[in-house]
Amino acid sequence: MAGLSKERIVVMRHSGSSLLRAARALPLLAGIASAGAMAAPSTFGPVIGSALLCRSHLDNAYFHAYLTQAFGPAYKREGGAYWFKAEATLWGAQVNEVMVSDDTSNLVFVAAVIDSTPEELEKSVRAAAGVAFNPADAGRHPLRKSNPGSTIAYARDKSKIYCAKFKPQPPGR
Repeated sequence: MAGLSKERIVVMRHSGSSLLRAARALPLLAGIASAGAMAAPSTFGPVIGSALLCRSHLDNAYFHAYLTQAFGPAYKREGGAYWFKAEATLWGAQVNEVMVSDDTSNLVFVAAVIDSTPEELEKSVRAAAGVAFNPADAGRHPLRKSNPGSTIAYARDKSKIYCAKFKPQPPGR
C-alpha cells in the first residue's frame, strides 16, 4: 500500500462497506424478484412470438435456456413441460405463463397462456402479425388453427396459443 494516503484508504474502505451492504441486499432483492413474474426482455416478441406462430424452428433446449435466462428457473414441471411465469405482452395481449416441452414429451412445443379470449387473441394476432386462424371444428369452443400450424385454444377464461411439432426421429427409423 505504499504510495497511498490514509485518506484514500479510508475512501476505499467506505466504498468496500457500501459494496458489502449491497451484496448482503442481493439475496433479498432476488427473493422479491422471484416472488412474481419477471418483466420480459425486448427480444421476447420476436423470439417467443415467432415460435408461437410456428415461424421459427422449435428447439426445446434453446427455448428452455432463453426462458430461464429471461424469467429465472421454471416454477413447475408438469404435463411434459416446464412452466415459466412471465410478465409480457404479445400482439397487444398480456402473457401470464410460457411453457416449453421437456424431453418426456413426444412433441416439441412452445405455448403461452394469454389473458384474453380466443376471439380477442385471434383478432390481435391477425392485426399485428397478419396471421389468420380458422376454426378447426364447429364446437362451442373450437380450436383455431393457422396455416403455419399454430393453434389457439380455450384455457378456462383465457387463451392458450401454441406451436407443436413431432420430435424428429433418429436416422434409420
